[in-house]
Amino acid sequence: MSHVPHELHEEFPEAADTLHMLKTNDAHFARLADEYHTINREVHRIETNVAPAADEVLEDLKKKRLHLKDQIAAMLAAAANTVT
Repeated sequence: MSHVPHELHEEFPEAADTLHMLKTNDAHFARLADEYHTINREVHRIETNVAPAADEVLEDLKKKRLHLKDQIAAMLAAAANTVT
């Protein structure tokens, strides 16, 4: 298993400009991105044994992170559709 942090700019490299634009202009997107970052950091800390936790805790955090990523992806897609 890879213990690489899943930062948004790494998950969506083609959308770097849109990520920045949405973070600065859309409060809801900024909140989602901040929440993703917080959960992502916690997952990474658990996976690297910096902050050990039960498997159930890790799985719950991963599910939350995936749900946030899905919401962020949808907002990025919507933003891309309005630009084109």
